Amino acid sequence: MQADALVLLGAGTIDVPPSWVRPGAAVIRCQPSLETGIVTYTVIVITITLHSCFSVFISDIEISRAQTPKPVDQLAAEIGVLPEELEAYGRSKAKVQLSLLDRLHTQPDGKYVLVAGITPTPLGEGKSTVTIGLVQALSAHLKLNSFACLRQPSQGPTFGVKGGAAGGGYAQVIPMEEFNLHLTGDIHAITAANNLVAAAIDARMLHEATQSDKALFNRLVPSVNGVRRFSPIQISRLNRLGINKTDPASLTPQEVSTFVRLDLDPSKITWQRVVDTNDRFLRKITVGQASTEKGMIRETGFDIAVASEIMAILALADSLEDMKNRLARMVVGTSRSGQPITAEDLGVSGALAVLMKDAIKPTMMQTLEGTPVFVHAGPFANIAHGNSSVLADKLALKLVGRNGFVVTEAGFGADIGMEKFFNIKCRASGLRPNVVVLVATVRALKMHGGGPNVSAGAPLPREYIDENLSLVAGGCRSNLRKQIQIAHLFGVPVVVALNVFKTDTQAEIDLVCQLAKECGASDAVPCHHWAQGGRGSLELAQAVNEATSRPSNFQFLYNIEMPIVEKIRTIAQKVYGADDIELSPEAEAKIDYYNQQGYGSLPICMAKTHLSLSHMPDKKGAPTGFTLPIRDVRASIGAGFIFPLVGTMSTMPGLPTRPCFYDIDLDPVTEEITGLF
Repeated sequence: MQADALVLLGAGTIDVPPSWVRPGAAVIRCQPSLETGIVTYTVIVITITLHSCFSVFISDIEISRAQTPKPVDQLAAEIGVLPEELEAYGRSKAKVQLSLLDRLHTQPDGKYVLVAGITPTPLGEGKSTVTIGLVQALSAHLKLNSFACLRQPSQGPTFGVKGGAAGGGYAQVIPMEEFNLHLTGDIHAITAANNLVAAAIDARMLHEATQSDKALFNRLVPSVNGVRRFSPIQISRLNRLGINKTDPASLTPQEVSTFVRLDLDPSKITWQRVVDTNDRFLRKITVGQASTEKGMIRETGFDIAVASEIMAILALADSLEDMKNRLARMVVGTSRSGQPITAEDLGVSGALAVLMKDAIKPTMMQTLEGTPVFVHAGPFANIAHGNSSVLADKLALKLVGRNGFVVTEAGFGADIGMEKFFNIKCRASGLRPNVVVLVATVRALKMHGGGPNVSAGAPLPREYIDENLSLVAGGCRSNLRKQIQIAHLFGVPVVVALNVFKTDTQAEIDLVCQLAKECGASDAVPCHHWAQGGRGSLELAQAVNEATSRPSNFQFLYNIEMPIVEKIRTIAQKVYGADDIELSPEAEAKIDYYNQQGYGSLPICMAKTHLSLSHMPDKKGAPTGFTLPIRDVRASIGAGFIFPLVGTMSTMPGLPTRPCFYDIDLDPVTEEITGLF
């Protein structure tokens, strides 16, 4: 009589006496089944039914906390990871050893699915939620091996505007508190490594400015027990300088000077410090003001940690050795004679590899329905390449086997995250996707169809709550059509996933699915994973399964050997719809310099607003007739790309007037977190 629900297992048509049940409680009849996973599935259905019966709103964090994840060693055993290949971090998450790739190298890869999206509203349209709902449907309902590969969220959005990134409702990664906070410390390792480089730069400039060649040499190559030796990293620098000597005593005075003086130009240092917080007041700072720094004052700034080149390297490296080599190649500035100075020149690259040795291992977690997930790397798509790691995808593709599915997600709209996935990540990994799932919402389509502005924290205008087929059609024929066309530029079929909200009408849903197919999608289906978990994405899973059986004619958008300017122009015109590009004098000078240094054959990583196909956030739909302004061009040589800065793009976000942290709190007795998402 105190229960909210009575669950009858195998009860047939038995009548339940009214005296057994409290008035208003739900009576749920479940037929017996011996299928694997039926207990978990039944619990989820019961929970959904209860919420429906009593109209109770339950937050994502409450849903996450209500489900106990299976022990991570059990999850590992189920998917074929050996105990010695697992490094547990508590009960529910673990690092996976890269040796797994060697053991499974003869195993055929599974099918590779990329989740992208149309240009989002500032609220986000649910790509992570679709990704998780899809793998839950594939595994728990179609009984196909599947794996999700997601990025680790930054504290910036978590405590800023967007909130967590573990999915939502009944399609999320659990425990979501751990997913959204420190996880296994990868972002902290990146922050430490990045700032070690920054400290090394300023310290080296100070010592060079205040010491003679002889004093520098004696300190850089000290005599230990009467013996002076070069370290391996110093021998590498000597070799790059063309000094093929290993005995410190054999260097001439000129060779000593060349070796000890990096001679960094303070005005051409490109390396910045990072912090994983939205802090607009760190965008430009002055360092060296203490009297102990002897007048070595200069302007610099902070980026958000996920914009660090080290984060991009983590996401693109395919082994520990590859990561170490990429870290060594990072260019931190230019000497007064115009030569690039690397992390290896600073002598710091070996230490960086030590700081990053655990971060390179993907972190394994699970969804609400027990599907495995790799969480690894977290570069933003508007200021970096915006995809989870190559290693996570490669490991997952081996684990699922030939008929399995790996679903990975690209950040923001298809014009940003998907374009970089193809042109940057696929070049680095050698992997080729079978299908693109393009996420759309009625809300975003109405915005692109001419609806009023959508702002985070403000109530939605009536146009987004009431049925409006005209706005929906306008958004489909502009932004949705353009994003489908972008995917087709790469020769990959597209399935449109309409993430359904409670305010969407059936007429709007039907119209989107109809017009999406008219715009070139191989299929378009509504998705209800937020409310129903994997069961709500079953139609999407079937459409994806069918699409992967069709031939894919993947191709890159541009030849890597094209001039830098032409590669930028190709992206601007073919992807964004611009008439042309306009380079600032600074951007032109940087491109000339990169060409002189031999960096011209690197791919392009555009830093551009995610709120429009153009550089103007307020231009919705599919803008045309504009010129794309390139105000600066920078190079991430270790990561392996050139990144132009479009318009006023910033690499350090700011906090809004009312950030998410207003709602986040901790119960000091139970240690339970509230308000995280």
